[in-house]
Parts: sequence; structure tokens; C-alpha cells
Amino acid sequence: DWNFLGGILEEVHIHSTIIGKIWLTILFIFRMLVLGVATEDVWNDEQSEFICNTEQPGCRNVCYDEAFPISLIRYWVLQVIFVSSPSLMYMGHALYRLRALEKERQKKKAQVRVELESTELEMTENRKRLERELRQLDQRKLNKAPLRGSLLCTYVIHIFTRSAVEVGFMIGQYLLYGFHLDPLYKCQRDPCPNTVDCFVSRPTEKTVFILFMQSIATVSLLLNILEIIHL
Repeated sequence: DWNFLGGILEEVHIHSTIIGKIWLTILFIFRMLVLGVATEDVWNDEQSEFICNTEQPGCRNVCYDEAFPISLIRYWVLQVIFVSSPSLMYMGHALYRLRALEKERQKKKAQVRVELESTELEMTENRKRLERELRQLDQRKLNKAPLRGSLLCTYVIHIFTRSAVEVGFMIGQYLLYGFHLDPLYKCQRDPCPNTVDCFVSRPTEKTVFILFMQSIATVSLLLNILEIIHL
């Protein structure tokens, strides 16, 4: 269930740049949606259809553990969560800044109203100026905090952090599985009596998803670099 994370990222979407919005769209559609709809169906037989040519008790389990140290489904879910996490830091700062600006605006409005009430009716020009200033303050309500100063620093830090996390997960996936899933896995772990041949179900389909997820991670990383340059 991605509803909680999706709701938070929708709020982040409001406070992001154009490139940041594209990055979030890719995260929603090509990662979360694919993970929720398509990928799970491909990997639901990961352990049940991992067949080894031996009846030795425990051999198939230890060979599966060696072939798949972590389920790629869970690995990609962790990747989405950890890559999204730096955005929470930025969103918290953005909301804090937005509330501070709104308090400042309300304080200014209260000051102008006090001045307006204390201004004599005969002072027409002064009243018009104060009324105009009050209207401008009413129209100046912000939906998002301006991206400058300390908020800009936080935004840049959060992009660098999620880029580093992205690279870490990409390298981790490559070290665990490479870019290709072999249909045959040879296992020599105890308690297997000798070298055992184990067979992975739907290796080609799974390889396609491995390449797809690595490609999406690469695109996301390039968008992060482009956003840093754009800022």
C-alpha cells in the first residue's frame, strides 16, 4: 500500500521545481505503479518455482538463499522508500518556512488594519494607501515557500542525498544480480551432497525488469544532476 508515501510525495510535488516534478512523476508511474501492478506478479513464484535436481533436505532452501540473498521486489521497495526519504526533510523545511511567511503576512495585515482604523476619515489619500496595501496582502497568500536562502540549501542537499542513495542502490543491485539473471544456478553449499543444478523460473522476464528498474534509476539520477545544474 503506497497511499501514505504517495500522499507525502504529492505535498513534495507542490514545493518542487519543474525538473523535480518530472522526477516525482517518474517515481510514481515507473517505479511505484510498476512495483504495485506488474513486478510482483513476475516474482511471486520466485521461491516456489526455484527447482533443484536433488531431494536432499534443506539443500533447495540454502541454494535459494545463496541465489537470491534479498528478494528484488523487497529491494526495490526499500530503494523507493530510501530514495524518497530525503524529500521529507525538504518538505518539513518548506512547510516550516511557509508557515513563518504566513504568520508574517497575518501580522502585517493586523498592523495595517490598526493603522486604517486609527486613520481619520478626512485623510483620504492615506486611507486609500492603507486599503490598497491591505488588498495586496490578501492577494499575497502563498501556496509554496519561495526557493531561496536556507530553503534552497536544503533543496540542494536533499537532491545530493537522494542521488547518493540512488547510486548506492544501483551499485548494490549490480553486485547482487548484475544485469542478467541466468536460468541455471550451480550451488555447492551444505547440506547439498555435491554441486547441484538449480533452475530459476522466468529468467528472461525477470532480466527485463532488472534492466528496466536500473534504467529508471539512471534516468532519475540524470534528472537529479540536471536539476542541480538548473538551480
